[in-house]
Amino acid sequence: MNTLARIALAAALSLASAAGAFAQEFTNGTVKKVDPKTKKVTLIHEELKGLEMPAMTMVFAVKDDAVLAKLKEGAKVQFVAERVDGKLTVTQVK
Repeated sequence: MNTLARIALAAALSLASAAGAFAQEFTNGTVKKVDPKTKKVTLIHEELKGLEMPAMTMVFAVKDDAVLAKLKEGAKVQFVAERVDGKLTVTQVK
């Protein structure tokens, strides 16, 4: 029984890490405004499926300076948004 419990736990952990990998889905958007002082960006974006959010225009935090440097007003981007410390944050851009 102990072996069965370990196998079940390993399977659950494996599924949890796979789900986390899928959560980082890129979304299309257009940069409306960049505020380097506050490290925020306003994006007009498509639906954020992972966050269950419809398409809209909204402000996101950007913690990483390298990501912030990639954001230019008017640019079409693909980005990943996640909840970081309770704030919607752009974590990746391409």
